Amino acid sequence: MKQVLILCTANSCRSQMAEGFLNALGENRFQVFSAGTHPSAVNPLAIQAMAETNIDISGHSSDGIDAYAKHSFDDVISVCDRGKCPVFPAKTQMIHWSFDDPAEAQGTEAEQMLVFRRVRDKIRSKIESYIKNHTE
Repeated sequence: MKQVLILCTANSCRSQMAEGFLNALGENRFQVFSAGTHPSAVNPLAIQAMAETNIDISGHSSDGIDAYAKHSFDDVISVCDRGKCPVFPAKTQMIHWSFDDPAEAQGTEAEQMLVFRRVRDKIRSKIESYIKNHTE
């Protein structure tokens, strides 16, 4: 089973959605973890956006990167934007996917959800390609 760590700054939105998709779509071929340099709570709008795809991430926790510093991963995927992504301390090849941070969305909750859905759908597309390229 391929071990994958998904990194983001707060481990509250993008990395949580990516973890949810890889777990749900990966057909038990991946053991997936997510972490951040400044972990916070899983964002309720990320939970809501994923629930719309029938994936429940409400039980996820927001973990710090230090918890995985000595763990060996096959792939470490960063999902941050604008060069603010954490660097994983182990000698693992990094994969970088740049996604806007939906937690920075402004406006009403409905307007913020539009941003969460857009980012969610981009993450899903990347995860689907990742699965295809890593299971053939």
